[in-house]
Parts: sequence; C-alpha cells; structure tokens
Amino acid sequence: MIQSIATTPFAGQAPGTSGLRKKVRVFQQANYAENFVQSVFDVVQRSDGAALVLGGDGRFHNRTVIQQAIRMAAANGYARVIVGCGGILSTPAASHVIRKYGASGGLILSASHNPGGPDEDFGIKYNIANGGPAPEAITDAIYARTQTIARWLTVGTPDIDLDAIGSLMVSGMTVDVIDPVADYAELMESLFDFPAIRAAVAGGFTMAFDAMHAVTGPYATEILERRLGFAAGTVHNGVPLENFGGHHPDPNLVHAAALHDLMMAPDAPDFGAASDGDGDRNLIIGRGRFITPSDSLAILAANAQLAPGYAAGLKGIARSMPTSAAADRVAAALGIAAHETPTGWKFFGTLLDAGLATICGEESAGTGSDHIREKDGLWAVLLWLNILVVRRIGVDALARDHWARFGRNYYARHDYEAIDTGRANALVAALTARLPTLPGSRFGPLMVARADSFSYTDPVDASVSANQGLRVLFEGGSRVVFRLSGTGTSGATLRVYLERYEPADGMIGADTALMLAPIVAAAQDIAQIAAYTGRAAPDVVT
Repeated sequence: MIQSIATTPFAGQAPGTSGLRKKVRVFQQANYAENFVQSVFDVVQRSDGAALVLGGDGRFHNRTVIQQAIRMAAANGYARVIVGCGGILSTPAASHVIRKYGASGGLILSASHNPGGPDEDFGIKYNIANGGPAPEAITDAIYARTQTIARWLTVGTPDIDLDAIGSLMVSGMTVDVIDPVADYAELMESLFDFPAIRAAVAGGFTMAFDAMHAVTGPYATEILERRLGFAAGTVHNGVPLENFGGHHPDPNLVHAAALHDLMMAPDAPDFGAASDGDGDRNLIIGRGRFITPSDSLAILAANAQLAPGYAAGLKGIARSMPTSAAADRVAAALGIAAHETPTGWKFFGTLLDAGLATICGEESAGTGSDHIREKDGLWAVLLWLNILVVRRIGVDALARDHWARFGRNYYARHDYEAIDTGRANALVAALTARLPTLPGSRFGPLMVARADSFSYTDPVDASVSANQGLRVLFEGGSRVVFRLSGTGTSGATLRVYLERYEPADGMIGADTALMLAPIVAAAQDIAQIAAYTGRAAPDVVT
C-alpha cells in the first residue's frame, strides 16, 4: 500500500555539476534524501513500465538510501528497478546499464572523489535515459520541486537482500539485483584488443593499478587480473570500503602519492594508473613520467584508431573549457571538429548523441567516449594499455613523441579549498569587474590579449550556459582560468587553471613548475588571490 509522508522543503538542495552533494549528517536528517529523490521522481518523464537503475560507489550511507529509493520507486509507479549487487555500480557502469537495458534513467549514489564515512560526504545524481547526467533544464526543475515539496511516497516493505543476485518483487515492482561488473567488462572487451594486451602481459608487461578502496576495485580485478592476465596483486586497494580506507579517493599526485612513488622508482612497473571513488576519473603515470589529464586526452585522441572500437576514426573531440588546448591541436591535425564546453560531463551528452564527438575529456581527470554518456576511468586505462602494447612504446616515449609532433601545453591546476564563501564570491566579483580593463595589460613577460567570462551555446539544442569561468588569455597561446567549483560540500573551492603553450620546436622537455612560474605570478596579481583567500599557496596542485 502506498504511503504519503508529509514533509517540508530543505534549503540548498540545488544539484551541482554532478548532483546533490552534502555531508552525510545532512543526508541523515529525516526526509532529506527522500525529499530529493521524490523531487526527481516528480519531475522526470517516464513511460508506463519504466525501469530505474540504482547503485553507487559503496560509500557510507549508500545502502540506507538505496533501500529507501527502492520503496519510493515502487510507490511512484516504476515497473522495475535494476540495482548492483551490494549496492555497487560505478558511474560508468551505471551509464552502460541504463543504456543496455533501456531504463528511463538512474540514481547514482556517490560524491565521486570526495571522502567517505560518517563525518564525510554523500551525494545523489540523476542520469537520464541516454545514460548521461541530467541536463540543466532537468536539474533546475528538480531544484524548483525541492523548494515546494510537501510529501514523498513510499511503500511499507522490508529491506531487500542487496547481496544476493536474482529477482524479487517489492509491492508489485520487479527488483533485479545484478552482477555490477559483468555487463561493463563485456563492453570493454568489445572496444579494446584484449588478445594483444594479454600477449604483452604474457611477454612481461607489468602495471600497477590503485583502486583507492573505491568502486573500481572489483572492475579492475575482473578485467586486469582475470581477463587480461596481469599478476594477482596488480590491483592495489581493490576492496571497496565505506570510508575508502580513511583516504581521499581522488586520483591525483597528492592522494595517490604511493603510486607516484612506486612509478618514480628505478624498478617501477611499465604502467601505472588509478581511479576515484565512483570510477569515472583516472590517473595515468608511466615509469618516471606523470601524464596530465589534458595531455592524456590529446594522446588518446591521436592514437585511438589503434583500438578496434575506434578503428574507423573519430567524429570529433570535445573538452571542457578549463582543459588545455592540446586536444584542439590533435583535432586540427585529424581534420575533425574540436568542441569547447563548460565544466560538467552533461555538456558532452548532446554532442555525443548527435554524433559530433567521439572522445571527450576534462582536466579534472575525466576521459571518455561515445560508448557511454559518462567519463570512464577504467576505459581510459584500457585505451592507454591498447595503445602502448600495439605501438610497443613506453609512456614517457609516447608523450615525448606526441609533443615533438604537436607541441606541448604545460598545464597545472591550483585548488584553494574550503574558502569562506563570501570571500570567494568577492574575489570573483572583483575579477569580473576588472576583465574589460585587462586586454593590453602586461604582467611580467605576459601581455593580455583577451579576457572574458566564458559562455557556451550548445550547437545541438541551442541552450545557453553563461558565467562558466573567467578567462585571461595571453599572447602566444598561454592563459589562466578562474572558476569556483560546484563539487565540494563545505565552503568554496577556487580552481585556478594555468597553461603555457610551447611549439614543437620550443622547450618541450622542461620542468612544468618552472615553465608555469610566470603564469602563476600573473594569476596571483590579476585576481589578488592571497588578499581575498588569506592563502599563500594552493591546497592541492594537479
């Protein structure tokens, strides 16, 4: 029997670039998660017999919300829920499951690369029928509904056994508990040259993969160790834990320091990689060489045709605006379109659906293709493996070969985390007001050519997204971008993106920090970061 539970709105339930993210304690408030889930169900369109995909990254509070979401789905008229065994579904796997089984959409329970545990972060994101994150029109409607909601619907049924694969009924609705890995692993095997990779592994090719005690562990263990033949133990930290082992599951050089140290040692494996909390981000590192996400996107695009799934070539390349222009140079060489979008994977969805792009990427370590509608950490790792073994080349040599052809975009991101929101907004307001005065100004050796607030018009649906980051472009192709992040749960995070271009006949083998020093100094001067934030240095450099 359907039960209607009276409720009142909570302030601040606006989905960010990747759903609603708050501290676990916030989500544990009575009616908080239920209000948001009901608002999704009230807004999204679905036909009779609709299926909902449900799963998450295994973090603390996932199981509680999954059980409640199953009851609410039954009360709201869904015919079927597909849920990963143990409540587990990586974000890319969830996107694939939505697409494969024709679901009307899915709820992904994750705060991505944010920490997990009772005192840490939780999140809920809705993905639409194409498998991608809900576009702004839908997230805006969900937020509007959260501000007026007065009831949520449920059924009075007990929790189901999330750890038993099989089908059961919940108040007339079918619930299918599925193997969370099998469908995804099958998809990867269809895209990449597994026989060639297996042969290289049998010939002595080695790697290390850090799953960071997050959701990718079971996927990497199945694919890398069982299907491709890498030695047992190749996958480090492979068991998902509710608190990610007390670590921050963000695959960067700060939080994956153990992998970095391993790969910088003389006896390092041939290849190193990591993924994040929900499995959609990646870190790529070779023996003695870290690859920035921007370079990774460009190198993958330049070599993608070596993988069976991309042998016919690429239709286009898309990148978020803060991501370096390295991929644009590849697109120009290939004679295909290069698209520059706002931050947020949802902006790639229309391009992929329209066949305007094949490979997409973000500087925040997300890379993917048209095989799903999410970024995909393990997919990127497998494409790197495919390229390395077919070309019979190491990571460092491949990077140097790429820069010798296309030039090098030296790149870094400086994050100033948990800044007082008022101070952060004041910095952005002051910088926005200053933008018109910057062209023609000199900062050390740099001359400002142009400065603006990035606005994007979608070439498919003509939707406009304004105020997507502040750009200062210098003569010669260098630039700095300032943006407040929408993925944190406390205070504000200021992200400063720094880029310097060197042509192929320039200094392509220099130290990144040295090459970016003039850009860093200019960024400080232009935005007065220290004055507004009180920070002498960033909290994280990637």
